[in-house]
Amino acid sequence: MSTRRRTSSTITLLTAVLSLVVWLGTQYGWFASAQDAVVKNQPGQYSVVAFSDGDTIKVDMNGKTETIRFIGVDTPETHDPRKKVQCYGPAASAFTKNIITAAGSHVRLASDSQSTNRDRYDRLLRYVYLPDGTLLNEKLINDGYAFYYPYFPFTKSDSFAAAQKSAQQDSRGLWGNCKPVANDDGGYTSNDQ
Repeated sequence: MSTRRRTSSTITLLTAVLSLVVWLGTQYGWFASAQDAVVKNQPGQYSVVAFSDGDTIKVDMNGKTETIRFIGVDTPETHDPRKKVQCYGPAASAFTKNIITAAGSHVRLASDSQSTNRDRYDRLLRYVYLPDGTLLNEKLINDGYAFYYPYFPFTKSDSFAAAQKSAQQDSRGLWGNCKPVANDDGGYTSNDQ
C-alpha cells in the first residue's frame, strides 16, 4: 500500500470517527455546557434572575441587575398596590416565568429605534427574544396573555395590533376568560378578579 493511499485511508477513518463523536455528543448532550456558554456570551443574551410579572423581568447585565419592561405589551396587573389583582394577571405572570425557565432562563434583549431606552420608572424597554428566536412580547399578545400597548411608538406596533386582533377573534386567553375593558385611547385593561 502506498504512503498516499495510507494517508488518505487514515484521514477518511479519522473523519468518520470524529463525525461519530460529534453526532453522539450532540445526541447525548456531551457538549451542552459548551453550547450554554456560547448562548450566554452572545451579544444581547442575558440571564433572567427574577420575574416581576407577565411583562417585566430582571436580568443580570454584566453583574448588575436591570429591570426589563417588555416593549408594546401590557399584561394584567398582579402587584400594583393601587389596583386589585386583575383577571388573567397570575396566568400571564406564570406563563412568562414558565416559558423563560423552560428556555434555560436566558433571553436576548433588543431595543427599538422608535422607543425610549428607559421608562419613567427607569426600567429598560426591550424586545425579549427566547433562544429559539421567538419574540416573547408578541407571543404574549398572540396567545391572549397580554394586551397590545398602543400608547408609545415602536416599530412592531402593526404586528402586535394584528396579534391582539387574532387573539380577540379566537377568544384566546384573557379574551375568552375575562371581560377586557376598552379605554377611550384605543387600549384595553383587564377587569379585577
